[in-house]
Amino acid sequence: MREEEKKRTSQNQSSKMQQFFRKRWVFPAIYLASAAIILTAVLWYQSLNNEVADPGKKYGSDNLPGVVTKEEPNVPVNATVENFAMPVLDKDAVEIFKQFYDVDASAEEQEAALVFYDNTYYQSRGLDIVAKDGKEFDVVASLSGTVTKVAKDPLFGNMVEIEHSNGVVTVYQSLSNVKVKEGDTVKQGQILAKAGKNVFNQEAATHVHFEVRNSEGKALNPLEFFDKPLTSVEDSEGDTEKKPSEDEKKPAEDDEKTNDEDSNDEDSSGASVGQARA
Repeated sequence: MREEEKKRTSQNQSSKMQQFFRKRWVFPAIYLASAAIILTAVLWYQSLNNEVADPGKKYGSDNLPGVVTKEEPNVPVNATVENFAMPVLDKDAVEIFKQFYDVDASAEEQEAALVFYDNTYYQSRGLDIVAKDGKEFDVVASLSGTVTKVAKDPLFGNMVEIEHSNGVVTVYQSLSNVKVKEGDTVKQGQILAKAGKNVFNQEAATHVHFEVRNSEGKALNPLEFFDKPLTSVEDSEGDTEKKPSEDEKKPAEDDEKTNDEDSNDEDSSGASVGQARA
């Protein structure tokens, strides 16, 4: 009996399978499914080979692991360019006590730009800046750069010099509590020291003496460069070279008289601040 039941069951299953495969949609469905599986396998294999052949697609051509590119580093297009700034944190809290001596200024302005020391008048080669309330204040870097000199001068007091691009140098004198040292890299607006006093200009009391010098060491009027970039220093040098000298403007018969007057002026007025420093 059991063997007959097994045979009947087997015959029924075989009959159902035959009926299933006799349906029209069975073989097309099997074919499509097989094709889809084969196509998926082929595409996966190709993508795997592409990753091995071109790893740049996975990591990016500029970020391949263990590869050093020879391209120059990218520079931000909109990088800010620093302009000369007053060497103080709050420019509204200070004022200029002594101006830069400008040879093209009026006689009154030139007289106001003279510093009286040891019974002699000296031409100011920078700006003497004081606080309106007469108190000490923070002195900051006018531009970013490298500190090339930190020293104490018997006349000008504690001083700091910072070199910038194109050989331009800013000078800070009459300082106290200096916070930087030679070789330091400073950012624009970074505190360098406190305003202090010096022997050379006792009349200014607590102040900072600020200078701007070009690549040749010539002192320039800082007021002409505030809120302007470093390139303005080069532009001013070009304008100076094109400008005719005072000797060219004077008649030839006045040359001898001019030379005598210049000699007398040097004897009577003394050396400049730069000469006094030497």
